[in-house]
Amino acid sequence: MAGESNSLGGRLARYARVGSAMGGLAVRLGAERVLGVEMDRAKHAAELRAALGGLKGPLMKVAQLIATVPDAIPEEYVQELLQLQSDAPAMGWPFVKRRMASELGPDWQDRFAEFPHAATAAASLGQVHRARLRDGRVVACKLQYPDMASAVEADLKQLKLAFGVYERYDRAIRTDRIFAEISARLREELDYGREAAHMRLYAHLLRDEPSVHVPDSLPELGTARLLTMTWLDGAKLLTVTPREREFRNTVARAMFRAWYVPFYSGGVIHGDPHLGNYAVREDGTVNLLDFGCVRIFPAKFVGAVIDLYRAIRDDDRDLAVAAYETWGFVGLSNEMIDCLNGWARFVYGPVLEDRAKEVAETNSAVYGREVAEKVHKRLRELGGVAPPREFVLMDRAAIGLGSVFMHLKADINWYREFHGLIEGFSVQNLAKRQKSAIAKAGVPEAVG
Repeated sequence: MAGESNSLGGRLARYARVGSAMGGLAVRLGAERVLGVEMDRAKHAAELRAALGGLKGPLMKVAQLIATVPDAIPEEYVQELLQLQSDAPAMGWPFVKRRMASELGPDWQDRFAEFPHAATAAASLGQVHRARLRDGRVVACKLQYPDMASAVEADLKQLKLAFGVYERYDRAIRTDRIFAEISARLREELDYGREAAHMRLYAHLLRDEPSVHVPDSLPELGTARLLTMTWLDGAKLLTVTPREREFRNTVARAMFRAWYVPFYSGGVIHGDPHLGNYAVREDGTVNLLDFGCVRIFPAKFVGAVIDLYRAIRDDDRDLAVAAYETWGFVGLSNEMIDCLNGWARFVYGPVLEDRAKEVAETNSAVYGREVAEKVHKRLRELGGVAPPREFVLMDRAAIGLGSVFMHLKADINWYREFHGLIEGFSVQNLAKRQKSAIAKAGVPEAVG
């Protein structure tokens, strides 16, 4: 592969292609809103993916990040953009050899017993090779595509344009904080040393969880653009959906604990519940495989998540307002509070009753779309809202993980699972545990 990101001409061609595609989106959405011209969104979304399909990295990651943020961009575009990752070409072997030499030195191949020429998988910002060390250990080497820093910045400019267009089209949700959060997390993902620290943090927080497995990072074979970790075998999640209910429930409980034990015990959320980021073992336990998109929250934010749950459960309006204010909402009118509570009732729906049930019983895709549209319409009538930055990944994790449970058709008492995590919770204790865990893992300060 020649590597279009490697040359000035390639970068200019990339920017022109992205700019032209996004410009077409702007014109068509504008015509739909201002002129009343009905637009075939599905057709144009497919055209947009065709225009961008040969590109690597950031646009794929942006699509994944915003896929479950309600109303960030029209659904038709999200579905098409999510296919970009599978469309992107891999780096060829000559290119891989040069990239590995630049990270580990000219004798890098001497450190491996086997290093296959072909990539095993594509990641958003790099590709993964399944290799074997001289001591027999099987490892995953995630090698970043070249020139990703400049590619990220170029794609963020295009994302800002897309958000700007959409906000002119519909002012229900102001996107400046969403953009700031996505930008910060994407820039963090460029640093594979940070991802290795996230991996250590998760290994620490999940050390007493037998249902969840975290790979070990190998710092001696890692750099800011190369991440080497132990290989964990497992099947893709969708391959287990035909299994018996008991097995599917076992997987769902493991997924629940993989996401929310770190959140309530360390204030940390895995913000990318993408189907490719975990695998299922034959015993129903799960492997977490990607730690680039991780958000660390202040302890008081986590406390407010629990406060809002109790407020919705007990119909305590004052406690709900206190939770929203802790998160950074200011000057909320009574009408806005009612609107936000409507969304909160939907999100917390699965844990409000002490009985076994499927997530789809209260949070089906159809019902969720109806609730989102109702809330969205009311937000627009009230002049719009600027969600706190933390909500970008928090909402993504909650809704994305809910969609996983719907795939699994898990029939679980979510109320008891949730209460098992929050029993005895205190903001002060979480703050202490979080500080200790971050120091042990060596996680650097957040970007932005």
